[in-house]
Amino acid sequence: MTTGRNNSIATQDITYIGLFTVLIAICSWISIPTVVPFTLQTLGIFLTVGLLGGKRGTITIIVYILLGAVGVPVFSGFSGGAGIIAGNTGGYIIGFLFSALVMWGMEKTFGKSYTVLGISMIAGLIVCYTIGTLWFITVYTHNTGDIGILSVLGLCVFPFIIPDLIKIGIALYLVYRIRKFIKI
Repeated sequence: MTTGRNNSIATQDITYIGLFTVLIAICSWISIPTVVPFTLQTLGIFLTVGLLGGKRGTITIIVYILLGAVGVPVFSGFSGGAGIIAGNTGGYIIGFLFSALVMWGMEKTFGKSYTVLGISMIAGLIVCYTIGTLWFITVYTHNTGDIGILSVLGLCVFPFIIPDLIKIGIALYLVYRIRKFIKI
């Protein structure tokens, strides 16, 4: 038998997971028009894990990916479906999960300081880039033909490094400010 306290914690967790899943979806729909347009999707990922912590943040990202996989249009450009994940850039979406796992692991090992959080966000971004790039090369080579690593990095990583580092800075600032007022 569970107590009312356990039920309220579970209800609170489910509520936060739902709210932050929506936050990630909204961030993925916001496109910043530059020479190479980018979304705020990674900002949503970093805010989610930064505010909810590793466990709830990772669960939130799993829910987000599963919603998109079954066709709910939560990915960039209001897209969804297994075809998006199976496509050239689907590895970056899967990479979000591994980013969260890296951040969770660093949180458990080194604590929840802002320095650790910032380093874990950068490490998570590197993991996401790595998984996404390897996925892109594999899928592209299978469907279209050979492509070099520098070509993929030029398409999928280099244009996004500075915007993603800015998003990490924004996420750290927001986590710092929000944690002062709200205990999530």
